[in-house]
Amino acid sequence: MLHSDTKTEGSAAVLPLPDVCLTALKIRREQQNQARAVAAEAWQDFGLVFTTRWGTPIEPRNFSRSFDARCAKAGVRRIRVHDTRHTCGSLLAALDVHPRVAMQILRHSKISSTMEIYT
Repeated sequence: MLHSDTKTEGSAAVLPLPDVCLTALKIRREQQNQARAVAAEAWQDFGLVFTTRWGTPIEPRNFSRSFDARCAKAGVRRIRVHDTRHTCGSLLAALDVHPRVAMQILRHSKISSTMEIYT
């Protein structure tokens, strides 16, 4: 199943959006607009940010295969998609995002978990 209910009410909370993320999402919107134009009538709008070239949801296994291929192309060690949470935490620290904001983004329940990444 591609969509499911969240585990808790807090899982559906609004997250802070650092500027670097906002910039990436604006670029993604442009890419998606271009894909929508190319697909024309074949485009299926599901209201998603990340889709196939036809606007349909990305299958999780296809996403994992694409992620692995991009790791190989970039010449970086392959990690599990879930492990990118640690990469996100490291990037937030490098960007000097306040630990409380990082805690919200990473969905940690305790600041001590976030601080382990920052120290």
